[in-house]
Amino acid sequence: MPRKALVTARFAKDALAELGKHLEVRYESWFDRHYVLSEEELLERVRREGYDVLIVELERVSAEVLDGSDLSIVSICRNDPSKNIDLAKATERGVLVTYTPGRNANAVAELTVALMLAVLRKVVRADRRLRGGFTVSSFEDFVALRSELEGSELSGKTVGIVGLGKIGSRVAELLAGFNVRLLAYDPYVDSAKAEKLGVRLVSLEELLRESDIITLHVPPTPETVNLIGKREIDLMKPTAILLNLANPVVVDEDALYEALAQGRIAGAGLDVFTEEPVDSSNRFLKLDNVVVTPHIGGNTLETVHRQSWMVVEDLTLALKGEKPRRLLNPEVWERWRKRFSW
Repeated sequence: MPRKALVTARFAKDALAELGKHLEVRYESWFDRHYVLSEEELLERVRREGYDVLIVELERVSAEVLDGSDLSIVSICRNDPSKNIDLAKATERGVLVTYTPGRNANAVAELTVALMLAVLRKVVRADRRLRGGFTVSSFEDFVALRSELEGSELSGKTVGIVGLGKIGSRVAELLAGFNVRLLAYDPYVDSAKAEKLGVRLVSLEELLRESDIITLHVPPTPETVNLIGKREIDLMKPTAILLNLANPVVVDEDALYEALAQGRIAGAGLDVFTEEPVDSSNRFLKLDNVVVTPHIGGNTLETVHRQSWMVVEDLTLALKGEKPRRLLNPEVWERWRKRFSW
């Protein structure tokens, strides 16, 4: 039976305490350590200290790590763990792999709505003006500032959601109270789900032409690379706002920057970029019609708590001889259960 766990993911204290009832736990998160273990460092730690359970968030569990250790369970605190583990090798070796789908869906969806409102109401621009030493010396100064910061309301707008997975669906739910018209493009979603969310499914072209706000929530796949390029941006209204909280590969960044700088679209809210981590040199910060955040979509206390308990729930099930709920390689389960029978 598995007995020792190394946790390098961010983990909630109460979840760690619960995990400690079942396993001997060593907690060393990347957040507290301030760096991510290399594959070589990870293998050395696991092998030297005899861990058979590994819980990661940013580290990569490669074929070399799996071949060189006696791991029995790997839990990955990610929505998409494909970059964090060699799943084929784990399956070959009979290692259970669990993950945390939807752990940050609400967090990203809430930031999406926040960015919509921030761009529409010029919140960041207003804050910058006041922090930049602005003073009112005359009534004309007051009128000029009011004119510069005149925004638009979300109510009555058409919002186009590209991708109706967990995050896109949650965005639709959050917007239900804002009196907006919801369109969506997702070739993998049926009309029943869209109807339940109050969304009308349309083609990408129709969504781009009709939407006042376009928000992207698709995974990085070969078919979504440069999904929004110059041609697609040219289809948008000149008053349109584009939000990207999905992945930088989804948007042609150069085409977007040019369109924003030239005023061909009205604004953008961006949380993901080709070059990360983001700092003050980011070129989009030069544009007053853009709100930039440094990839903080899922960065909430609640996300950490949620991912921690998802992992603990699945590990507890496995240790009781019951199949975990979020198992990436279910074909391993019977083999694993027989190996660790009690």
